[in-house]
Amino acid sequence: MEPLRAKPVSASRTEHVQIVMPGHINGEKRLFGGILMEWIDVTAAVAARRHANCNVTTAAVDNLQFKAPALRNSTVVLCAQVTHTGRTSMEVRVDTFVEALSGEKEMINRAYLVMVALDENGAPAPVPQLILESDEERQEWEGGCRRRELRAQRRQQKY
Repeated sequence: MEPLRAKPVSASRTEHVQIVMPGHINGEKRLFGGILMEWIDVTAAVAARRHANCNVTTAAVDNLQFKAPALRNSTVVLCAQVTHTGRTSMEVRVDTFVEALSGEKEMINRAYLVMVALDENGAPAPVPQLILESDEERQEWEGGCRRRELRAQRRQQKY
């Protein structure tokens, strides 16, 4: 088997745009959190697939923070990129913005998801290493290391 080639963060960058329609809103005329979570999951999966060149599955969602609402008829922009890699897993950051008609964006959500690469049999598959090209990418990598440690600690806790 040929060794995997490392890839830069930029190879995974993904943007998804939605307009909040009447079927997406709750009784308060705000975007349902569950709908946004679906869009986040799909956008993260696309970024992870671009990095790993294979199918992926969601293993964890961390730090899903709703900072502000998206209202009916809002343009919602989701931006994702791989921030950390393990042997078979990738951490993906998804930032969600509401974009005004002027083009100005307000961040309404940030989420970190762990995606696992899958081979043709559905088993975990190795992923390429991540090439870090900026200070921001290195900071995200370090944050990913800390979040990975916290997830490992939580898995070991007994309920």
